[in-house]
Amino acid sequence: MNIRVGIVGVAGRMGAQLVKTIHDTPDLRLAAAIDQPGGLAIGKDAGSLAGLPPCGVSVGGDLHAALAGIDVVIDFSRADAVAATAEACGASGVALMVGTTGLDIPTLARLEAAASRVPVLVSANTSLALNVLLDLVERAANALPVSYDIEIFEAHHRHKVDAPSGTALALGAAAAAGRGEQLPRHPNLTGSQPGARASGGIGFSVVRGGDVVGEHDVRFLGAGEQLRLTHVATDRAIFARGAVAAAAWLVGRPPGRYRMADFLLSKQ
Repeated sequence: MNIRVGIVGVAGRMGAQLVKTIHDTPDLRLAAAIDQPGGLAIGKDAGSLAGLPPCGVSVGGDLHAALAGIDVVIDFSRADAVAATAEACGASGVALMVGTTGLDIPTLARLEAAASRVPVLVSANTSLALNVLLDLVERAANALPVSYDIEIFEAHHRHKVDAPSGTALALGAAAAAGRGEQLPRHPNLTGSQPGARASGGIGFSVVRGGDVVGEHDVRFLGAGEQLRLTHVATDRAIFARGAVAAAAWLVGRPPGRYRMADFLLSKQ
């Protein structure tokens, strides 16, 4: 099967990785490359933008016009652009994989609406190993007493906008779920607050600097011991590989909301 893939946000850092990954993946074909209208990438060859030989797919700004020849869309664009992608895919019957983080409540509602018509997978992190970490964190939080403080340390490159990262928040949500709780909408940035730590709760410490791809360290801190669960990304390509594999899996699925865990478990 030759799966036709469209990329929204093709001119970004992840966009180039996605183009390269699709190029190297059998049975997948880049069918559309979308960037914001008026962007510098409009009209350029998507392969050339990614450092590959020309692929014959020019970057366009009109997603609706491109959807007729696409099986699945991968969106790694801006948080404020995802709602429009969700509406377009829902209306056109095209599967959607979203890796963009920092999504607000109205955008999440648009994704839910799209999921009533097409398969939609949303993930703050498309690394396969990181999604295994999410499961481990939830299990550890469920097993350990609530007297263990939970702290999530994360580090990213200096250009990352959201803090804590979407992945850190997903890890916090997994820890909270393990304790039968919900993560507060406004997370506790314990690393920047003086004074003694209150019991319970989940804290976040954030570092931004250099070209760090992504580091996440979840610590369960008890009296006399610590449990540390860590994921370190050294190559941005891991996110592209995970996203492309999950997007290909999504094609042909019934409408609904899916997680990376659904994709991972389906392989077992």
